[in-house]
Amino acid sequence: MSILDNLNPEQQKAVQCTEGPLLILAGAGSGKTRVLTHRIAYLIFEKKVYPGNILAITFTNKAAQEMRERLEKLVGIATQQLWVATFHSTCLRILRREISELGYTSNFVIYDDSDQQTLIKMILKEKNLDEKKYTPRTISNKISNYKNELKTSDAARKDPENTYFDDQIINIYGEYQKRLQNNNALDFDDLIMLTVLLFKEKPFILEKYQERFKYILVDEYQDTNTAQYMLITLLAAKHKNLCVVGDDDQSIYQWRGADIKNILSFEEDYLKTKVIKLEQNYRSTQNILDAANEVVKNNSRRKTKSLWTEKEGGDKIYYYTAQDEVDEAFFIVRTIRQILDRDQKEYKDFAVLCRTTGQFRAIEESLIRGNIPYRVFGGTKFYDRKEIKDILAYLKVIANPLDEVSLKRVINTPKRGIGDTSWDKLVNYGALNGKTIYDVMAEPEAAGISTKTANSIKGFKKLVDGFRELSNSDITFLTNKILEDTGYLQELLLEKTVEAETRLENLQEFLTVTKKYDTESQGDDLSTFLAEISLVTDIDNYDADEDAMVIMTMHGAKGLEFPIVFVTGMEENLFPHSRSINSTDPEEIEEERRLCYVALTRAEEKVYLTRAWKRTIYGRDAYNSPSRFIEEIPERYLESSQAGKREEKSSFFGKTSGNLFNSPKPSGGETFNLGDKVEHNKWGEGLVISVKGSGDEAEVSVAFPDQGIKKLISRYAPIKKV
Repeated sequence: MSILDNLNPEQQKAVQCTEGPLLILAGAGSGKTRVLTHRIAYLIFEKKVYPGNILAITFTNKAAQEMRERLEKLVGIATQQLWVATFHSTCLRILRREISELGYTSNFVIYDDSDQQTLIKMILKEKNLDEKKYTPRTISNKISNYKNELKTSDAARKDPENTYFDDQIINIYGEYQKRLQNNNALDFDDLIMLTVLLFKEKPFILEKYQERFKYILVDEYQDTNTAQYMLITLLAAKHKNLCVVGDDDQSIYQWRGADIKNILSFEEDYLKTKVIKLEQNYRSTQNILDAANEVVKNNSRRKTKSLWTEKEGGDKIYYYTAQDEVDEAFFIVRTIRQILDRDQKEYKDFAVLCRTTGQFRAIEESLIRGNIPYRVFGGTKFYDRKEIKDILAYLKVIANPLDEVSLKRVINTPKRGIGDTSWDKLVNYGALNGKTIYDVMAEPEAAGISTKTANSIKGFKKLVDGFRELSNSDITFLTNKILEDTGYLQELLLEKTVEAETRLENLQEFLTVTKKYDTESQGDDLSTFLAEISLVTDIDNYDADEDAMVIMTMHGAKGLEFPIVFVTGMEENLFPHSRSINSTDPEEIEEERRLCYVALTRAEEKVYLTRAWKRTIYGRDAYNSPSRFIEEIPERYLESSQAGKREEKSSFFGKTSGNLFNSPKPSGGETFNLGDKVEHNKWGEGLVISVKGSGDEAEVSVAFPDQGIKKLISRYAPIKKV
């Protein structure tokens, strides 16, 4: 069996073209991951390239994992020698080995978004700057932009167009970077920026990695920013065996620094570039592809390509105009119920895509009432939850006691009587005497702290010192030790609330993560575990086998596919977003159009587009006209419906004038009355406080002691009388 089997002619060309620069323009659903994995297999088996000389870079952990799994099946060997990782994971691996050349030590920790905000707030407080004027979020975004453009604070300061406000932020940036290094910490953007800086300042290190990576493959090249572009340029400079795969029509991350010029000008950067287009789509029907092609062809900055598929025809795209966001959500639930009753579908076959997270609430409420299981991506991430942040902060301090951000988080968690005033005294004394805060904690009286509080501080330090002696133990054992010895676990157990129970469940889930790491890691240390955790994204937790529909932003859906997709909020000022409409840069509207293309091409079988006459979002009523992207889809690809009058709705799931779907048949649900005590399988016992309507279609309002009031539909409500 040949490696080229089951590849179409263009895919075969892309696999066999191994020497020199290659640009693969891969349309949505055109099998680019298959091409990348087969190309790596071809290099190993046909070209006899040593696996350790191949570097494959992706943008998400999920994509990297999928590539590794496919390679193991294809190649039949473990992929440890191959470097298949994200940009950030690749740089992390390099910096773990080489960062001492930049004045850090290898046990550095990585600050997430919350840690960055905390450090910036500390700096603002010390500089007596108003947080309302210099918001930490604005500052962190600006610093991130500088780093993505490879600008240090000194370089940023030289810009002649800087305003007074810019200069203040640059001063904060300089102090922020100094504090990071003092804490032996990096933020997310430092991983790439410092690697590029390392390569530029230490040519002998660059040469080592250039010689190692003789063949480089980069996925989603259209999403690279300046720092990522420079990293690849430096690594590929010697051998120039660089294969980049991407689709300029799916470049949707300009807001976080992505530069579409990187893919559009690739042939200028590498004059002997070969270009191969992958235009055969294996995902969507031809009708969906034609509609998507019609939208995106209105952009001027793109390379010509047109997707096609052997799945000829297909259902038309259904376009529904709702009265408001509630009606829009009702339509989604009705349609899902109708399809589930009619076709052999599962909940996991459905996805609802929104332009903003502000659209989630109304949809979630309808799904809850309709008893439809769902997962939200783009809400609170698992590793952002308080209890998880707390335990991670303990682990970070154990790995790196210089980390003052994590130290501040846990020094009084659980409560030890060590407040902000005592913390400030530790900080000031350390700064005046050239000592770290952790060192000052051994002699807190010298900082002017009372005996009682000083004893608490010394007790805390003794506790952490004990944990540090166990830092080479299994991480599961160490985590359990922290939870027990600090009293954190006992405090939650004694609280006896639903919130405390949820936090305990989350900590149990965290222990599942540590157990998996302890089992699978090959002697890796605590610092490596913490670094890997810091690179986990929300979408990495997406499980395609879990039978629950998903709600996510259009940006978050990139790279995923679903049989049936609802694209919501097709209105001017929402999609395209008002920022792009009001911008003087036409590129912003073009990016919104590419986002529409991405949203449409997530669907395999059916697309539903929805808009509302009136929408209340972020507390404001808006009456927006239909999205221009609707107008760009020819009528022959659309099937449309208008919302009926509100009084014509017979019930929550009743018919709506113009709606094509009938309400589901009654299923004989239980009848509830005012004052009934009921039990919910998740929320516990509650009391019925209101019943609207009758029979299966009745809307039942239930007050749950720890969850508030929930509105449910009798037919679908997972409740029973007690």
